Amino acid sequence: MTNNTAYATTPTQKLAVAGETFAYREIGPSDGTPIVMLHHFTAVIDDWDPAVLDGLATQYRILAFDNRGVGGSTGTVPASIDDMAKDAVAFIQALGLTKVHLLGFSMGGFVAQAITLAHPELVEKLLLTGTGPSGLGGDMNGLVPLVQNSMARAEKENKHPKHFLFFAETVTSQSAGTDFIARLDTRTPDDRVPAISEEGMGAHVGAITAWAATDDARTAEIQNTTFIANGDNDVMIPTKYAFRLHELIPNSHLSIYPDAGHGGIFQYHELFVAQALEFLEGTPA
Repeated sequence: MTNNTAYATTPTQKLAVAGETFAYREIGPSDGTPIVMLHHFTAVIDDWDPAVLDGLATQYRILAFDNRGVGGSTGTVPASIDDMAKDAVAFIQALGLTKVHLLGFSMGGFVAQAITLAHPELVEKLLLTGTGPSGLGGDMNGLVPLVQNSMARAEKENKHPKHFLFFAETVTSQSAGTDFIARLDTRTPDDRVPAISEEGMGAHVGAITAWAATDDARTAEIQNTTFIANGDNDVMIPTKYAFRLHELIPNSHLSIYPDAGHGGIFQYHELFVAQALEFLEGTPA
């Protein structure tokens, strides 16, 4: 049985998880190992690119959810990546799942790694995009000023902050950013979840800072088969960390997209989907 509804129109569902209510959406086949989506700093389920999720859903059940305290989910946002991972595992288990693929983007990649380290038996395959290992150090200290500056610039230039945070400063990449923003806007306003709160944003910053201060030897313990992807000019989590992930995780494959930034998988959504599906089917990406 397949849910043929597009991500932009699939209904938001609610699930009781450890005393809270989690908001989630799903599309794709109901059988097989599902892909659980883990999102970026400040993101809610409305921030997923429908082109990526719809593409993956041609072959896999896709589960996108708001973790505790974020978007349409109740509770308080955890202040650590490990606690976010525990909540994600609780969500997965509440659905009765015993095996999943994880796709983590940006901060979601940190959460995906924490889940895999704590529950390697739960994770069939791991996809880490626009992200890096623990041990990012001072490279994360400029995250808040970067976001603030991008917001100010976006207001001045009548653009979305993600134009500057996710895409390179070239005509081609900026055009792809405009297309990406348009895809995010395809869901009707009255069917969206709330944006993250200021308190939630603060918790995310604290969690990222703590993760960055942890030695990356932890990531080297991951043995699960992993696909790593990023743009060649990521200003949020520098691209060098995608290469570092590839060095640390022994059974990993790496794809770097040219003329692209943090949101390289959205700029190259058709290529990324094709590579991800090949990887999940067992062919090196």
